[in-house]
Amino acid sequence: MRDRRGFLRTAGGLALAGASGMLAARYALAGELGPAGLPQGTLESSRLESLPGKVPLIKKSWRPPNFETPVRYFEQAFTPNDAFFVRYHLSNIPRVDAASWRLAIAGDAVERPFELTLEQLKREFEIVELPAVCQCSGNRRGLSDPHVPGVEWGYGAMGNALWRGVRLKDVLARARVRKEALEVVFDGADSGVNTATPDFRKSIPVWKALEESTLLAFEMNAQPLPHWNGYPVRLVVAGWTATYWMKHLAAVTVQTQPLKSFWMNPAYRIPKGKFPLVDRFTTQENETSTPITEMVVNSLITNLDRGATARVNDTVEVRGIAWDGGYGIAWVEVSHDGGETWRSAELDRDLGRYAWRQWRYRFQAQMPGTYTVMARASNRVGATQSFDLIFNPAGYHNNVVQRIDVTVS
Repeated sequence: MRDRRGFLRTAGGLALAGASGMLAARYALAGELGPAGLPQGTLESSRLESLPGKVPLIKKSWRPPNFETPVRYFEQAFTPNDAFFVRYHLSNIPRVDAASWRLAIAGDAVERPFELTLEQLKREFEIVELPAVCQCSGNRRGLSDPHVPGVEWGYGAMGNALWRGVRLKDVLARARVRKEALEVVFDGADSGVNTATPDFRKSIPVWKALEESTLLAFEMNAQPLPHWNGYPVRLVVAGWTATYWMKHLAAVTVQTQPLKSFWMNPAYRIPKGKFPLVDRFTTQENETSTPITEMVVNSLITNLDRGATARVNDTVEVRGIAWDGGYGIAWVEVSHDGGETWRSAELDRDLGRYAWRQWRYRFQAQMPGTYTVMARASNRVGATQSFDLIFNPAGYHNNVVQRIDVTVS
């Protein structure tokens, strides 16, 4: 059996195979800092800058640190740790000492509260691995029309990783969760610059906490979690947007009442009934809005950007990724004539229901002119990407089909 490092090397190789020779269209560095549709001034003020331990990423803000992954890193099956995006709400981010780290499990809905060290977490529970996409709820917010406030993300507030840790349900079993349990609340080690800043606390329904795919992760891509991605332990809520993926986890509280928190309401809400969600967080719903939960089906072209060119009779290869909330990608269709005709793309290896799926498509540029390339993904429960933005005030769930022009001469 291959070890997981071998698996990562092989999976990464799948993404890069054929990168030389076949591709006639040239990647345009003009798109390195983000798509052209971002608000005026966003691209002009963007810079590639490095945090300690990271390659140069697209800086959106310094305090708190918010850094986006350039799209070229998504050519790999798994996003490298040093290129993985960084997202924080609060500015005080301590360097947590693994030796002194403790995780408190408590709340009015457990019979046996207790604490765990990192060594106990690794030794006393079954260790599992899960490939999964971690995507900021506001990914592509900068492409909202009209524009909305918030971090003006392009395409890169996400990444795909192999997470390693233990199931949250196994840890909660030791605490003996009462039948009255309603929500599980998570708190991290980061904090605001003053006491008036709301603590970043999030909750998930108890049924979601007890799913096999909800983990307490201490490794990503066969390495300890990077500091900027939640060291020493973070929550993984596979299929749901990253607002629930608490970093630098310090406390887990199981309670019989819904969490009342700024970061649950009014933050991270979508208009009720606008999106076809399967996973609903009903204890946090009200008459007009509901918490954002699962990711919508989406795709991204990874090897072409604005300014791409090719020559007549070249074979142009289009590569990309597709993902959703865990139902699985059924197919990806690509058009190179602006949506007049659609053909199936070739899907690469399925790495798991929560991971993204790489795909590729080739066409011959037989005549000079502009070829408008588009890609749309569909999942196994019948959801397909949208051609029109479903507008919402926070700029969430943007899965509008891309349009990229390739100039052939």
